Amino acid sequence: MLKNYIRMALKVLARRKFFTFISLFGISLTLLVLMVATAMLDHLFAPHHPETRLDRTLGFHTMAMVGDQGRRSGQPGYAYIDRYLRGIDGVERMTVIQQFSSVTSFHNGRKVKSYLKRTDGEFWKIYDFRFLEGGPFSHADEENANFVAVINEATREKFFGEAPAVGKPIELDGQTFRVVGVVENVPITRLIPFGDVWVPISTNKTDAYRRSDWDNFGAVFLARTRADFPRIRQEVDDRVRNSKPAESETFHSVRGGADTLFETISRVFLGGFAERRSEHLMTILVVLALLFMLLPAVNLVNINLSRIMERSSEIGVRKAFGASSRTLVAQFVVENVILTLVGGLVGLILSALVLHGLNVSDVIPYSEFGVNLRIFIWGLALALTFGILSGVYPAWRMSRLNPVVALRGRSK
Repeated sequence: MLKNYIRMALKVLARRKFFTFISLFGISLTLLVLMVATAMLDHLFAPHHPETRLDRTLGFHTMAMVGDQGRRSGQPGYAYIDRYLRGIDGVERMTVIQQFSSVTSFHNGRKVKSYLKRTDGEFWKIYDFRFLEGGPFSHADEENANFVAVINEATREKFFGEAPAVGKPIELDGQTFRVVGVVENVPITRLIPFGDVWVPISTNKTDAYRRSDWDNFGAVFLARTRADFPRIRQEVDDRVRNSKPAESETFHSVRGGADTLFETISRVFLGGFAERRSEHLMTILVVLALLFMLLPAVNLVNINLSRIMERSSEIGVRKAFGASSRTLVAQFVVENVILTLVGGLVGLILSALVLHGLNVSDVIPYSEFGVNLRIFIWGLALALTFGILSGVYPAWRMSRLNPVVALRGRSK
């Protein structure tokens, strides 16, 4: 039966070329936008090099001080992290990371802009960087304020061309470092580990960062297992709640917590330092996707109604010979699902081309967008949902036609 439905659907779609083209255009354009957005979200939140341990990673990147007159929110400072967040039970490793900053160098008369990130030796044990030359700097380099640097492939090309870089000096923002390692480029969509150059925190130009509770730092915790998350979250919550605000004359309490990356972004966009709002952000994203699909779905319903209404005589004959409403609905839904899957395939191909264009354009530094298995499954699910939702109502409406009315070629 299904084979007959499919064969009939292909013949009908080939016969009504204009309706088929209009439907395919709307479906493929809608799925193109949704799949490009899905690919970007996937490369932002899903495990990718060098964040291969996201299932065991929590971060402390935002905090707030609350007082009777208001609230101040931002990023924690090195002093706050060092004083309150070390030695947490259940944490296998912890790293402190300073937000990347744009620095300028002059090399062979050229102005070179680089993104500089300062961190410690534990950073390289949490993130899985792919080294092309040399290796990472160590805890001892951080302790001794050694002027060493790990650079990415693009920076090596800018400063040293095709030649090896390890052991050579590199000047960044008025400071000179010795290159100890070269890694593959990391796209900016990996917000925490991203950078062009990584150097020890202790190489900051002044030591003022060691006394600041508010700055541009963050902490990342690698749990022993995901089962340790609740214990880590609870201990971080307790320590933050019991910590003393840096400006105690204005603020009486501190808020913040150990979050996944998605939870961190939900805090930034939705506020709520007293609670995690990842469910709220997920709901917003799903609602936006459904709203975006709504208009083309309504248009496709109207197109399907027009397409099916032209077949009212066929419907009348089939009902006169005993075809049930259920059988007719199944036939029309199969036709629409096939149409939608073809449109989904076109959308998938277009998505791959658009993502490749983004990669080569360098609009997003070092982007590596692509259509992987997760994105393919999401695209297939979206296509099936789109096809079923836009096909059920027209099919049900036409299946309810009185056979005599249908044989007269009328739809009402």
